[in-house]
Order: sequence, then structure tokens, then C-alpha cells
Amino acid sequence: MNSRLIYEQWLNSPVYDDEIKKELIQLKDNDKEIEERFYKELEFGTAGLRGIIGAGTNRMNKYTVRKATQGLSNYILSQHLEGKGVAIAYDSRNMSPEFAMEAACCFAANGIKAYLFEGLRPTPELSFAVRFYECVAGINITASHNPPEYNGYKVYWSDGAQITPPHDIGIMDEVRGVKAEEMKSVATKEAIESNLLTFIGEEVDEAYLRELEHLVFQKDIIREYQDQIKIVYTPLHGTGNIPVREILKRVGFTNVFVVKEQEQPDGNFPTVSYPNPETEEAFILGLQLAKKIGADLILATDPDADRLGVYVLDKDGEYHSLTGNMSGCLLGEYVLSQYKGKNQIPDDGFVVRSIVTTRLLDAIANGYQVDLVEVLTGFKYIGQKILESETNEKGRYLFGMEESYGCLPGTYARDKDAVVASMILCEMAAYYKSKKQTLWDGMLSLYETYGYYEDQILSATMEGKDGLAKIQQIMEQLESEERFEIGGFKVLRKRNYKTGIIENYETGVQEKTNLPQTNALYFDLEEDGFACVRPSGTEPKIKVYYGVKGSNLTDAKEKSEQLRQGVSTLVR
Repeated sequence: MNSRLIYEQWLNSPVYDDEIKKELIQLKDNDKEIEERFYKELEFGTAGLRGIIGAGTNRMNKYTVRKATQGLSNYILSQHLEGKGVAIAYDSRNMSPEFAMEAACCFAANGIKAYLFEGLRPTPELSFAVRFYECVAGINITASHNPPEYNGYKVYWSDGAQITPPHDIGIMDEVRGVKAEEMKSVATKEAIESNLLTFIGEEVDEAYLRELEHLVFQKDIIREYQDQIKIVYTPLHGTGNIPVREILKRVGFTNVFVVKEQEQPDGNFPTVSYPNPETEEAFILGLQLAKKIGADLILATDPDADRLGVYVLDKDGEYHSLTGNMSGCLLGEYVLSQYKGKNQIPDDGFVVRSIVTTRLLDAIANGYQVDLVEVLTGFKYIGQKILESETNEKGRYLFGMEESYGCLPGTYARDKDAVVASMILCEMAAYYKSKKQTLWDGMLSLYETYGYYEDQILSATMEGKDGLAKIQQIMEQLESEERFEIGGFKVLRKRNYKTGIIENYETGVQEKTNLPQTNALYFDLEEDGFACVRPSGTEPKIKVYYGVKGSNLTDAKEKSEQLRQGVSTLVR
């Protein structure tokens, strides 16, 4: 069925309200916009459902939310798990409270109890709440760090991690099969009176924060240096403001300065073009405040507080940005060092990283004699490894990270957590100050010990239907090509995660990736380098991740630039 026909169905169906139809009527002469809004339905990616807010099948609105929730309800009912309930959270984005309530009322209409947070909460707390209430599933209404016009719908399963096979496939099949007239809903008052909607908050907040406090390693050092550490923090108009400040206060830090212009929740994110702690723009105001007060570090969390961006001060008074790879490895090495100092590293301990994350973590894991487990992109796969270790009673999870500014040092949640990362980084600042060093000294020491790794990303935005086709064309062309060098670096192996086959160019032998299928191509390069091409699961982009290892910082940067020129031709 073409886009215009689906558009007409929405206009004429009694299912859709007058507000949606009014928006659609304004598009009646805009064929291109109708095509963009109706040429497909929003699909689940690495982080669930995500799209621009507006009317249409390819937009986030209360009907796409209701359809997704009806499909999820159908799947839960098919598994006979409706008695366990679903936890629902939302962030500061436009329409997040409305979408969360829409989901809750749909669950209630299907006889499934919803535990809805009374106000905005971070993603990791939603993951925690699923396990706290022993729910069958969880939903978080968020589009993470996307531009203001976006919102999204993340789905979690009973282990607290985002859905993975077979549940993700089962849920998607159910969602696709839902017809407009089959979508159920009840009024909020009816949902409450029938005890199928319960509001939650303080009880979960307290339990969640207690879990974080258990991960403090050096309480005595924090007490000694708590007044000497100056911290600048910005929630970037998101959910992190209250939990981050509260946990820093609880563990003892007294000099926490919040960027006032970015303190309050605001779905329009007025101080940035989009709320991404990976960008320099996100730190402009924070750096101004930090330089004014002489802060030791600057922290920025994204709207749902699962990603953390960091700037740290060196001995010369200069601030350095830490990429997600850098801050993750700094955190991971510290966590392992503290476990080792207490003789708490088990023989079967392991750390986890995604395929596009720095190989510096491999070197750190080797240094502490723990296993390194590699998974696909998406923190849900790290959560899956935690569940496997607990189910099989084999292996102890110690730390997991992704290059996308997210990590998790404990098992209380199953998604990345910027709140706990903020807490441990501040503890680390006190720890290094006790050694008359800075966090930047700690980063340099990491390089000196394990190798000078330099990791970067190139990305190209390709929006709309034409962009999607172009991304697919690029991936198909790269998949069919034989490529024996990239940027002057010899290709040792080509991993095709779509087919599940690894081609070893040195031996001529084919192997299996032993990971689920996904649309990604990975090139193992000489000198411990790599390049990986994949479509983004959360944005209309194609991304190239690449990394090198140098003999020093200068050498690593020179090799990185050489490889950058090579990988840029992959998507040119």
C-alpha cells in the first residue's frame, strides 16, 4: 500500500483523534512530507523505537506508542506473564509524560498492571525498577541524546536489560500484526481505580541509590579530600539533576556546582542544538563555570542519564575532553584495581565491551588476568552476558562499557548508568589527588602502562527514505568488495556480522563470528588496528569506527589520521 493511501486511512478512520487529523490535513498538498511520514512504520533498533514526534506511521505519536504497547501486551499475554506487571519511566523530552501515560492505559486495558514513575527518572533506574518489582518488562520513553524533535520507546525484559532474542523478535512480530481497531486503552481514572496503574517513586529511588553507595571503594579518601574536589555538573536539561547531585552528596562531596542555565528539565534543550554529552557544544557553559571556580572535573549527562561526558583538569590548568572510550577505560581500570587491592578478582571474572569499543580495554583485562568478552553494539548485549553468567553460575561480571559514553560497574541494573559513573569518577578524582595527581595523569598512566590507543568515529547523516536506501547501498557495496588494505593498514580479517562469517586473509580459512546477525562489517587491521562500518541503530546515520595503537601519543594520532583518510573513502 502506498503512502498516500495510508495517509487517507488515518484521515478517515474513527480511531485517530481530531488533533492528529488537523495536523495531517495541513499536509494534504505536500506529497514529499506524506511520503516521509507514511512510507514505513517505525522499527525497533539497538535502542528500541525512536523517531520524530508527529502524525504518521513513521513518527512518534500516541498511536505509534499505543500500537507498540498493544503488541508488547499481546506478547506478554501469549507468554502467560500478565500477572507480573510492567515498569514505565520517562525523561524530560517533549511528549514523554503523555506517551508514558498512553502506554500505562494501554497495558491496563489489556489487564496488565503498570508501575509508572510519578516524575521523570533516568534510564538506569528504570532498569533497576524492573527487577525491584519483579516485572515481566519495562518501558522508558526517551530518545536519549537525539535532537529535540525526537522521542522514543525503549523496551526492557524481566532481567532489566533491553530486549534481545527471542523476545525482541516475538514482540516485533506482534507489533507488526496489530491493526488500528485492535489497539486498546482506558481512561487514567479507570486504570487507577482498577488497581492496574500504580505510581511509584521514592521507594525505588532510595533502593537504587543504596545500590550505588555499595560501589564506593575509597570512603576514607573521599572523607579526607571531599572539600578539596570541585565538581561542575550539567544535566543538559534532562533527568540526571536530582539523582547525580543526591548520590554525590550522599558519598560526601561538598563542592558540586551545577550549570544553572542547563539545570531544569526542558524538552526543547534551549542551550544546545541537541543534548549530546559527546559534543564540545554541550560543555561550553560548563567550561566557563569550571574555569571560573577552578573545577577538577566537569560532568555532563544526556537527557535519560545513561551516557556521561567528561572534561578533566591537568596540572597546568588545562581541561581535556575524555571520549567515551577514554573515560570508560579509566573507570574500568580503576574498578579492577580496587577489586585486586581487596583480593576480590575471581578466577572466572570478566569484562565486556562492544565490537566498536576500544581495544585498550582488552589490554587492561589482560593486565588483570580477567577474560574479555566481545558483544554486538547495544548495551542490551552486555546485559545479556550478565544474565548468562548468573543463569549458568559461571563467570563473574566485573565491568562493561561501550564507546558511546556508557558503562556499568555493577549488576544492580542492566543498562549503562551515568549516575554511578559520575559517582566513581569523583571518587577517582579524590583518589588521584591523594597521590598528588589529576585524572588526566591517570589517563596518561593508563596509556603508558597498556599502550597508546587512539579511537575515533566518522559518521554521515542520511535522512529520510532516500537516505535509508543510500545507507543500504553503501553496506551492500562494502560487503561485496574484497579489501586488503585501509589507509595503508593491511587487512588481516574481514568479519561480516550479517552473514556471520569471518574471512581470514592470512590463512584463507573461514570462521564463524558466533554472535547474532547484524548489519555491520568489521576489519581487523595490522598493528592492533580496526575499522567497523555499520548503520546507526538510533539515528539516520552510517558510522565508521576505527582505532589504532601507537608507540606514543603523537605516533597514535598520526596513525589515526592516516587511518581516518582511509576509512573516509569507505562511505564517500
